[in-house]
Amino acid sequence: MSEKPTVLFVCVHNAGRSQMAAGYLRSLAGDRVEVLSAGSAPKDEINPVAIEAMAEQGIDIAGNTPKVLTVDAVRESDVVITMGCGDACPIFPGKRYEDWQLDDPAGQGIEAVRPIRDEIRVRVEQLLTDLLPPTPASPA
Repeated sequence: MSEKPTVLFVCVHNAGRSQMAAGYLRSLAGDRVEVLSAGSAPKDEINPVAIEAMAEQGIDIAGNTPKVLTVDAVRESDVVITMGCGDACPIFPGKRYEDWQLDDPAGQGIEAVRPIRDEIRVRVEQLLTDLLPPTPASPA
């Protein structure tokens, strides 16, 4: 893995789960991790309920645009996290792959999306712990 790991989040539409995960990782890791997201069949825009759910956490994903999954995106990533895209994701040796089983927020109201968002945050925090060594405490 490179000094600065690259994580790619993939879901079918790149409009909900993968966008929320990317938003959390960018927020929590800052510039210590390169964050990508894509979809096997991307929508035209981010799910407005996902935008609302993340805004409740102080994370703005409204300006993001769903992107199509490319072989290059997978090739340049150290970790590839799929969320229900099945076999659409190309496999390269030497990469870390995880499949996160999460409900799809598409067509759901905010009450249904909040628990999905919260589960994504827990998983992103665990991923971050795995990827980055703890930072030494600053002297008092």
